[in-house]
This record gives sequence, C-alpha cells and structure tokens, in this order.
Amino acid sequence: MKSFTRSVFLALSLFASLQNVASTITISGHYKGKAKAYFNTTVSASPVGSAYFITNEPNGNYVVAADIGSDGQLILRSAYATGGIGSHVVAAGTGATTGPDGLNSQGAISVSASSNMLVTVNAGSHTVTLFKIDENDPSNLTIVGEPISSGGHFPTSIAFNNAGDTICVLNGGIINGVSCFHVNQTAGLQIIPETTRYLHLNQTTPATTGAGSTVGQVLFSADDTQLLASVKGLLPGPPAVVGYIAIWDIDESDGSLSEKYMPIAPPKNGNNPFGFTRIAGENSAIIAADTNDGFTIFDLSDGSKSSSVDVNTLGAICWSTYSPKTGNYYMIDAGGAVFEVNIDNNLKGSVVQQYNSTNMVGLFDGDVASLQDNDFLYILAENFSTIEVMSLNAPGKAQHIQSLNVASTLMAAGIPISSSNQGMATFVKKT
Repeated sequence: MKSFTRSVFLALSLFASLQNVASTITISGHYKGKAKAYFNTTVSASPVGSAYFITNEPNGNYVVAADIGSDGQLILRSAYATGGIGSHVVAAGTGATTGPDGLNSQGAISVSASSNMLVTVNAGSHTVTLFKIDENDPSNLTIVGEPISSGGHFPTSIAFNNAGDTICVLNGGIINGVSCFHVNQTAGLQIIPETTRYLHLNQTTPATTGAGSTVGQVLFSADDTQLLASVKGLLPGPPAVVGYIAIWDIDESDGSLSEKYMPIAPPKNGNNPFGFTRIAGENSAIIAADTNDGFTIFDLSDGSKSSSVDVNTLGAICWSTYSPKTGNYYMIDAGGAVFEVNIDNNLKGSVVQQYNSTNMVGLFDGDVASLQDNDFLYILAENFSTIEVMSLNAPGKAQHIQSLNVASTLMAAGIPISSSNQGMATFVKKT
C-alpha cells in the first residue's frame, strides 16, 4: 500500500504542476492568490464523497477537498480560496506561535448533509465563509456571498444545526464568545439578531495559550434547543482554572440566544474539555476529550451520570468523533494514538482499543464518513501534513489503510502551506 500511495503522490504533484487551471485574483482585499486549484482532473472511480480541511495560512486560507473512493481511500482533488486569512495561537510570554495546532480547537470547518453546504472560519481576518457543495461531485465547491464578520476575534470553531439553515461560530480572541447566522443559499450568511454572546475570557488576538482559558468547540444540542461551547481550563496554574461547558438556550421562535450562558463544570477529576461529540441516542449528554486526564462524559440534564475516565495517553487527547457502524467513539491523542471508547446505556465509558502507529504522528482533528459497507475515520496529522485514514471494520477492529501526503501537492500548486492544516469534515453522496 505504501508504494502505491507514493505513486499517487507523484502523479498528483505532476497534475498540480501541469494542470493547475486557477487564475490569480485579489480576494476581499486580504491577499492576492489563486481562487481555485485543481490537482487531479482524472478520477479512476466515481467518488462517493469528499473530505475537507483548511490550510489556515496567514497569507491566504484555502478549503482543500479530497475525493473519497468506495474503498474509503482519498485522492486529493481541489482547493478553494475562502477570501480570508488564517492565524495561529501564540505562547504566553514569548508571543511565538505554539506549533502546528494553530487554532487549538475542533471543528474549524463544518458540513451540512441536509443543505449541502460547507462553512469555515478565517481566524486571521475574523470572518467566516460559506460554500455550496455539488452533491453529484462533492469536491466541487462554490463560494456563496462574501465572507462575513464572525462577530468577534479569532474564530476557531463553527457548527450547523440539523436543518443546515443556521450556523454558529465560536470566537476565541480579545472579543470572545459566539454569534449565529442564517444560511441563505444564494445570498450567503446573515447575522441573527440577539445571538452575539460573550464569554468574557481574558484573552488576546490571536489567542494566547498558557496565560488564560482558551475556547475548544461549538456545537448544537441534538434537538437544536441549546448551543454548547467548550472552554479549556488553565492547568496547572497557579491558580488552576478548571474548564467548563457553556450552554445558551435557543429561542424556538426567532433563533436568539439566552443573554447569559449556563456553565457546566466537569465531574471530579475532569479538568480541561477540548473537542466534544454528542452521545448517540441522548439529547443531553456529550463526551469531551480532556487534555489533562483522558475523556469526560457530561450528563447535561442533572449531572448524575457525569464521569471522568483517566487514560494513559501518549500526549493529550484533544479531539473526538463517532462511528454509527461500530457504535463507538474515537478519541484522538495528539501524541499519535486513537482510543476507541464505548459508552453504555448508563453513560459509563470504557476504552475498547488503543491504536498506535508510526504513521500517525502529531494527530489533530478527525471525522467519520459512513459509506454503504463501512465507516472510515479521517484524521489530519502533523507528520508531513498528511491525512491518515482508518477503516472502522468492527468494534475494536479498526485498521490504518492510508497516509495521504497533502503538503507536496499543495506546494506544487502554489497553495500556501506550512504545518498548520486545521479542521476535518466529510460529505457523503446521498444514495
């Protein structure tokens, strides 16, 4: 498989250099760059979906799309300028960028299968951008409207509601909190009144790690009646600050948010919620990656079933996602491991399997795509700026099947890239 994959990389690089059809234009006054780039115009088999991430570069942010084949493997396909720029968190005291996890978040890009739309953050220009997904060719995107202010500084996470007609964004800079927007498929995003709400964190723009709490992720509740955001703590201090989940109620009549949020503290031994995922079949429960311990289950109804599970991590568990086929959750460790977790009917969580691989170094955000016969997990990785692909064959039986190098292809096409690709979202064609 490795020799085949290297052959694909070489072929893609050739396509990138010879068949790049993008023009050079000025976009929203931020930078001059390519509006579109096509890496591979010849696909051997009809793709069943697409996987997306953003480059998050300060000199131009791009959405990159890769075709998903029927076997779950990827072929890098195209890139689209967002009309905004990226940015990176900085370290307290030095002001230097802190490494490849530029946004320190989960969900920098989000997809709606209900409305065939994609939305992404532009942390450096404090904006968000909306795209239309071609449902017959999901790696073909069309920008809708203009990038719009995120309602704050340094947006890092974004989410759709169930219908795909509303998005909310989480800002983590000096002006931090949330804002929500109507999704108009022809005009673009339109701010919803009374949805800009603040967390009042002591932060900077770009956000600083190690000096105060940072935001993690934004998500709608399963029934769209609440908006949830994770706020990471400051550990070990002094003084130690424990993270929490902030919850705003959503008014059914006009989509406005409650003026104040309700903070939900983690249970005993839980400290630092980062990325989180709704627990299947539960309206008021989530599993959150905890960079200090392992993972935390939040029972948001009354807290009676909340618990924290300590895991012997390789680095820090920061991201999470769910597989409908296996019924399990996949917690991603930045140190190079994936922990498969089962949650029983009493909201008790346990580790089913731990997957380590020399191919999976410096892991980041991930997402699961459900094809007809199987589920596949796609994870961004720092090592050579790759996407790592795992086939989720059965509970406890995941298998690493591909390591797709994206850096060489993007650089050959003139797309700015360093080591800070962010976010991961997938779209699967309707059958």
